[in-house]
Amino acid sequence: MDQRNVVSAENGDGLSPYRRFSRDEWAKLRADTPMTLTAEEVLQLQSLNDPISLDEVAAIYLPLSRLLSLYVAATQGLFRATQRFLLAENDAKVPYIIGVAGSVAVGKSTTARVLKALLARWPNTPKVDLVTTDGFLLPNAELDRLGLMERKGFPESYDTGALLRFLADIKAGRRNVRAPLYSHLVYDVVPGEEKIVDLPDILIVEGLNVLQPARMPKDGMAIPFVSDFFDFSVYIDADEADLHRWYVNRFLRLRHTAFRDPLSYFRRYAEIPEEEAIATAEGLWNRINLTNLRENIVPTRQRASLILKKGASHRIEAVALRRL
Repeated sequence: MDQRNVVSAENGDGLSPYRRFSRDEWAKLRADTPMTLTAEEVLQLQSLNDPISLDEVAAIYLPLSRLLSLYVAATQGLFRATQRFLLAENDAKVPYIIGVAGSVAVGKSTTARVLKALLARWPNTPKVDLVTTDGFLLPNAELDRLGLMERKGFPESYDTGALLRFLADIKAGRRNVRAPLYSHLVYDVVPGEEKIVDLPDILIVEGLNVLQPARMPKDGMAIPFVSDFFDFSVYIDADEADLHRWYVNRFLRLRHTAFRDPLSYFRRYAEIPEEEAIATAEGLWNRINLTNLRENIVPTRQRASLILKKGASHRIEAVALRRL
């Protein structure tokens, strides 16, 4: 599947909902925004096999953090105006929610962590939190019972009701909202482990299918989507061939790191010959991750507020911003 035109905003008919920027054009929108991260901090924020440099932060993420700070400030002003209209001055503040979507191995976690670090340094958003939808996956025992282990990461493998309730509580301004935690080491939800989210200024929600719509009802009944709770969303895009290569390379690197932990779900892959490991990674990519990408993830791309298009080296080459 050719994805080369995914962020093109010039369709010939002038009707695209996006404005397209080259890397250099987007970088200029940083204006005088100061760099608030050090090279060492950026290194600590990156995920395995997802390199990111201080230059990438300056060119792509500082302009984005500036834009988001403006959006959040405007939303905060609108919230106060609505409070005055409704004579509800004592209502709790409503967190601004940002969704981050994209394929396995595209670098969602790095993007989410960098955005969290940058946004927390803006004066109007000092409290920024981050949750991943991995915690809302059904436990492995339940996936086994339902015959869905080979569909893990597909929309049907999540407890969507629990995720929607979590987001509804966040948007209602409730205190100490709990989200389940997931361990990539044991490849499962951790029983009894939770993350508490307490009235952040911004909440970043990162996951494969966060822009996935529900099936539309024929009778017009209201069915909430996860993305209904988002104020802004980012889709990280890349060509299939690059995603494939990044996934296999990450799998091979994990054989020498996390997979060697005795508690690792993937411990059995740590000692197999490299050729067999490559074949295993290729099989997992083609059978599960590529299918999910084509069926469920790429179709949500055009629902995002912003699309970041990566090149073969993980460098973001183009940006598409949805028109207001």
